Formats: sequence, C-alpha cells, structure tokens
Amino acid sequence: MLLLPFSPWASAGLAGLFVLGWVDFKQTKQAVRRNYPLTGRLRYALEYIRPELRQYFLEDDEEKLPFSRNQRAMVYARSKIENDKRGFGSIKDMYSTGTEWLAHSLQPVQSDPATFRVRVGAGQCAQPYDLSLLNISGMSFGALSPNAIKALNRGAALGGFAHDTGEGSISVHHREHGGDLIWQIASGYFGCRSPDGHFDPERFAMQAQAPQVKMIEVKLSQGAKPGHGGVLPKAKLSPEIAEARGVPMGQDCVSPARHSAFSSPIELLNFVSQLRQLSGGKPVGIKLCVGQPAEWFSIVKAMLATGQTPDFVVVDGAEGGTGAAPIEFADHVGMPLRDGLRLVHNSLVGAGLRDRIKIGASGKVISAFDIARCLALGADWCNSARGFMFALGCIQSRSCHTDHCPTGVATQDPIRQRAIVVTDKAERVYYFHANTLHALADLVGAAGLHQPGQITPHHLMIRHAHGQAKSLADSTVTLAHGQLLVNDLAAPELPSPFAEFWSTSSAEHWGVPST
Repeated sequence: MLLLPFSPWASAGLAGLFVLGWVDFKQTKQAVRRNYPLTGRLRYALEYIRPELRQYFLEDDEEKLPFSRNQRAMVYARSKIENDKRGFGSIKDMYSTGTEWLAHSLQPVQSDPATFRVRVGAGQCAQPYDLSLLNISGMSFGALSPNAIKALNRGAALGGFAHDTGEGSISVHHREHGGDLIWQIASGYFGCRSPDGHFDPERFAMQAQAPQVKMIEVKLSQGAKPGHGGVLPKAKLSPEIAEARGVPMGQDCVSPARHSAFSSPIELLNFVSQLRQLSGGKPVGIKLCVGQPAEWFSIVKAMLATGQTPDFVVVDGAEGGTGAAPIEFADHVGMPLRDGLRLVHNSLVGAGLRDRIKIGASGKVISAFDIARCLALGADWCNSARGFMFALGCIQSRSCHTDHCPTGVATQDPIRQRAIVVTDKAERVYYFHANTLHALADLVGAAGLHQPGQITPHHLMIRHAHGQAKSLADSTVTLAHGQLLVNDLAAPELPSPFAEFWSTSSAEHWGVPST
C-alpha cells in the first residue's frame, strides 16, 4: 500500500479547516454557514467583493451607479493629462428618450477659458469675489482625510479656483497651501460656535476676516440628506477635527437638523446681512436642496419685503453625494438638481431679483456638458465634489461611510490616507479643473459664443417621448422678469407650482401658514 509522506504543514492546514468548519456548524448567527460549513463562507466572501466585481467586470460603460465607467475614465484622463478622446463614434443611443445635445453654430468662434469667471457680491459687498465657473464643492475635514484636504486646496491654489470647506469648518489643512476658501456655516456652527452650540459672532468674525476666506455659505440643507442632521461619534473625533470645529473631545459632535440662529425667512436674511457685516463685506449666500416649493417662495418674499438679498444661492440636487446618509434620504428626499435649479432661477426672475443674486449648481457635475446644461438651466457657476474626488484617485468603492476608503480619500485611518501624495494629487486636481474648462471653451465656441454665460435654454436640445426633440426653452415653463409681482393677486395665471403656493406663502413663515 502506497503511503503519502507526512507533512506537518498539510496536517496543520487540514486541522485549521476542520476547526473553521466546526465553528461554522456550531454558530447560530448565519444560516448559510451553519448548513454549509466552510463552503458557506465563499458566499459571504463573494458578496463582500461584489461591488468590485460588478464595477470591473459586469458593469456597462454607460451604467451610472452613481457615475459610469466612462465618466470616471474621463476624469482620470484629464487629471493625468492623458488622452481623453474617444474613437469610432459615440456609444450612446441618440434616439432614446432623454438624450440631450448642444445646438452648435455654423460659425464657431474661439472661446478663452481664462476669462470664465463670475463676479459674486457686486453692488452690496466691499469685497466681491471673481469666482471660477468650476469649484470644489463642500466636503469637510473629517469626512475627507487630511491629505485629501491638502491636495484639494493646493490644487485650488494652483488653478485659481475656490475650495468649499464643507460644514466641518476651516482646519489647519485648509490653510497650509493658501487656496481660496468658501467657508460653509451649517446648523452646528462649527468654527464659530459658543460652548452650548449656538452661533458666536466674535469667533465668526475672527475667521471670516482672514484673507484666504473669499465667501461665506450658509447651508440650509444638502442634497444627499436634506432635512437630516448628523453625528460624528466621539470615537472618531480626533484632536485636529475637534480644534477645527470648536468642539470638546470625549463627546459626540452633533450637527442638528435645523438652525438655531434664525427661525423665519426674514430672520434668515437678517443673519445673512449680519455675516456680511462681520466678515468685512464679503459675499454671503445660502445653499439648499429644494424641498417644499412654498418654503423657497417664502425666502423670495422675505427678500422683497426687506430689500435684503443673499449675494448667491447654491442649489444642491438630491443626486448629490455625501460621506454617509440614510438610504431613504439619499434615494427619496429632496428635489433633483435640474428641477430645483429651474425653480430657483424662475422665481428670482419672476420676482425681479435675478440680477442681484448669482446662482451656483451642485449635483453630479463632472463634465463640460454638465456645466453647460446647468448654465442653460439658469446657473452662473457649478461646484463638483465627486469629480474632484476622482481626480484625487477615488475609485468609487462606495465605502466612505466605513472609514475603510482604499485610496485614502475619505478616511481618517493614518495607514490608508498615506496613499495620497499631496504634491502629486494636487496637480491632478489642477489639471482636471483646467482641462474641463478647456473642454467647456470648445463647447461654447462650437455654439458660436464667446462666454458660457451666453448659453440659453435655446442652445440645449432634449429628445422627449415619441421621438420628438425640443429645445429646453420649448420644454420648460419660464417666467418673465417681474411676472410674480404682476400676478401676485392672480396666482391661477401662474404656472405650477407657483399657482399653488406663491400667493399663499409668507415672508414671516416657512411655506404656507397653517390655518
């Protein structure tokens, strides 16, 4: 009889497998492992790497979950100064419902991306700011790693565009490279809060008057989780994060769902005016994801009643991203960007206020066409968060909420975040911005225009059901300048949702007062 040679390593391996199988057989938490010891573990292993398997082997190049492979590849190429062109024609179905295209001109011109800036705060600010048409959207230190913040800000400094701090306030990492900052103030008042969590004017003034801070943004809600606050557990609160936010160590860092500094639309505008004065005359605006239209109408009516206006409004879409959000909020709460943008733009035009207020757009903006579409819908500039995350090296692993980001972008793990080499990633941030604006210049020039601000709804074509193609101007309702003022007492003549809510909304209350 042939005997196989004894191997202590093989014996140890078999013993280990037996122990694992016995553990699976006896455990009571997972039915598959209990019925199928050892082999049942394969199911959980495959489930764990399912996102990666889908992304690299099964996902269609145009499948947007939330960004397609082609979109990510475009950002990677532009950030690395690689070939971002495509051969053999488009892979899109040009005749499917929802297809969009820019109406080009037979007399194209040369457009200069160096001139693509918009002045915010002209007329009522001592320190207006010339803002790039593409900027880094709000992402807090805490949600992003220190190296990610440094690379973003260094890239912004290289390219001359703005870096929104997110609600986590200004950290030492934002200050290190001197890039222009938009300081976001949310309900937690991080960086300008009193010990009991309320707004502290003195602390605000100390930070807001720093030359690096160019604009102030009051966040009312954000697209991925509008109407929802947040908690940074004390276990994740590092001394650096606590110092930036102005909160004590050893306690959960709570961001309430609503502001305590104001309780009505008029009080909101008073707060905006107070921040403008405390900052030394810098532009102050609001950011929101539109929810109930009547509440936004109340803010517009407060502007008319008081004569006070924010310098800008940033419209965030429900498709916007975040480090962590409840599934129901991410999927089913808030108005998508295009709908919210049209509502905000139309209401300001109808109220005769549009020339006093600039509009920013945020929500899955990643390409030059995305920017052009937002401009046609009424925006003056765009912000992008995940686009710049891709430029940093994000691979869309969708693990931002776990602190296990494999590329070091959205984690506080010191081992993982070392993957980001600040000088290298900052250049990628810079080149993604520069090459995207160059692509926008090509689009604008192809339409026969010299400036992106000249793009109108007539330049954007959309294919509707039954194969019919119409311009955006023919596809959406547009209010005329001052139309809301003329029709204030004749709401039924207004288009929806103005007919339902405009005449009954109030500057003194959020939305329609209860009866």
